[in-house]
Amino acid sequence: MYDFCQIYAGASVAAALRLTSEDTDICINWSGGLHHAKHNEASGFCFVNDIVLAIQQLLSQYNTRSNNHFSRVFPRVLYIDIDIHHGDGVQEAFYETDRCMTVSFHKYKENGKYFPGTGGLGEIGVGLGKRFCLNVPLKDGMDDESYVALFKDIITDVKDRYQPNAVVLQSGADSLGKDKLGGFNLSIKAHGECVRFVKNWQIPLLVLGGGGYKIENVARCWAYETSILVDTEVPESLPKHAQFYNFFGPDYSLHPPLVRRIENQNTKADLQKLSQHIHERLRLLDGAPSVQLHEFSKDLQELWEESEEEMRDYQEDAIPDVRPRRRLMLGGNEFYDRGSDHENDDQLVDEDQTMDYV
Repeated sequence: MYDFCQIYAGASVAAALRLTSEDTDICINWSGGLHHAKHNEASGFCFVNDIVLAIQQLLSQYNTRSNNHFSRVFPRVLYIDIDIHHGDGVQEAFYETDRCMTVSFHKYKENGKYFPGTGGLGEIGVGLGKRFCLNVPLKDGMDDESYVALFKDIITDVKDRYQPNAVVLQSGADSLGKDKLGGFNLSIKAHGECVRFVKNWQIPLLVLGGGGYKIENVARCWAYETSILVDTEVPESLPKHAQFYNFFGPDYSLHPPLVRRIENQNTKADLQKLSQHIHERLRLLDGAPSVQLHEFSKDLQELWEESEEEMRDYQEDAIPDVRPRRRLMLGGNEFYDRGSDHENDDQLVDEDQTMDYV
């Protein structure tokens, strides 16, 4: 386990170093993106939060090349999360700073009924980080048109107001339709369109993996998004000589239909209201924060100290206590043997089914 963590986390840090050294403008680590891990605990299949380590590397004031010349420095990093689960570990790590703005699009239920139980509109950051944390909580059934339109609308406003110097995009594939732990109806093309949209900003970009519990579709999604990031067209039909060709039947295509019979519970009125609320919150940002490369002033240090109590309230009171992970929502199509992997794809998720999580 240690070797595994060392490899995926080290890859994300190495990717950040490639960006700061100006060796490239885009890096990919599909094995990374483990956004739930905290500084003092593992969570949600995540043991080490490689995203936090990579962002810290991007924000480092003293990144240098081997020839001792200063490399590219990123005063502001924008973190975008399109995994179906809230990026709680990354949010918590940067909750008190304006140097990293976190934006998470995720499925959310009141009272912590969907893992990890965080990511409500009221979580906005504290101290210097106040209003630099943005959550976009969504309901089951998000379709391509609704998701892509909302994503582009909100993330464009974020970019214009925050003016990031670098972007870290967590591209979790469990937001695809028919995912075993998901609940959205997104196609691979729609998921990839979000990646394409951010890539076209031509801002230094680190793209990471994340969740995804239907392996065939995860492979399809990240292969397709790799083609987007390297500007390469790929055929619709999968190559018959591929080692795992038989895993992708019966269609053997890059873009199988992934729509499950889950009604989109996000009405147009709800999404318009959500978008309006978020834009109003973004208007409160007083321009892009300016970062001076020197030690904290006395006043700034005092501000950090004053925010400690507010941060404790965020950790202990404002968010449901979900760390024991006592309950895990399950759907009727989850956790069955590989041999029957496709049998229950079209079953509706029964939101009343729960089980103890030990």
